Amino acid sequence: MDKAIEEKDAQKTSRFQGFIYIILIPLLFAITVVLIVMTILGVNIFEVAKEYGQKVPFVSSMSNEENPKSIEVLESKMIDLEAEIKDREAKITKLESQLESKDEEITQIQLEMERLEGEIIELTAMKEENKRAFKDIIKTYETISAKKAAPILSQMGEEEALRILSSIKSDTLAAIMEKMAPEDAARYTELLTTSDEAGQ
Repeated sequence: MDKAIEEKDAQKTSRFQGFIYIILIPLLFAITVVLIVMTILGVNIFEVAKEYGQKVPFVSSMSNEENPKSIEVLESKMIDLEAEIKDREAKITKLESQLESKDEEITQIQLEMERLEGEIIELTAMKEENKRAFKDIIKTYETISAKKAAPILSQMGEEEALRILSSIKSDTLAAIMEKMAPEDAARYTELLTTSDEAGQ
C-alpha cells in the first residue's frame, strides 16, 4: 500500500515537473523574447495590450467606468498642485524682493554710519586742534604784559574775552583787570562771577 501511494506521489510530481519543463518555462521564454523583440521594434506592448483589452466587452466597460473618474481626480489634483506651486513661487518672489530691499537698507545704513564716523573723527580732530590753539592763545596772554593784553581783550567779543579770562592764571587775570578801563573790568568781573556760579 505504501508503494502505491509513493507511485501516485511520484506520478504527480513527475507530471508537475513535466508541466514546468514542457509548458511553463518555454512559455515564459517565448514571452520574454517577444517583449524584447517588440521593444527593439519600438512597439509599446502595454499600449497594445490596453487597446486589445478595451475591445473585450467586460474589461472595456470596467476600464471606461474607472478611467474618466480617476483622470478627473488626477487632473483636479494637478490643478490644485499647480495653483499651490504658483502661490509659493509668488511668496518666494515677494520674500526675495523684501530681502533685497532690506539688503539695500542695510547697505545705506552702513554707508551712513561710515560717513558719520568719518565726521566724528574729523570733528574730534578739529576739537583737539582748537584745544591746542586755545592753549597757545592762553600761553600768549600769560606771557605778554598786562598793559598790552588789557586793550586787546576790551576790543574782543565778550564771549571770547570771557573764555580767555576764565582760563588764564589768577595773578595774570588780576594784572590784566588792573590795566583795563574800570567799566570793562567791572563788567568782566561780573560775567566771570556769574559763569563761576553757573559752573558750580
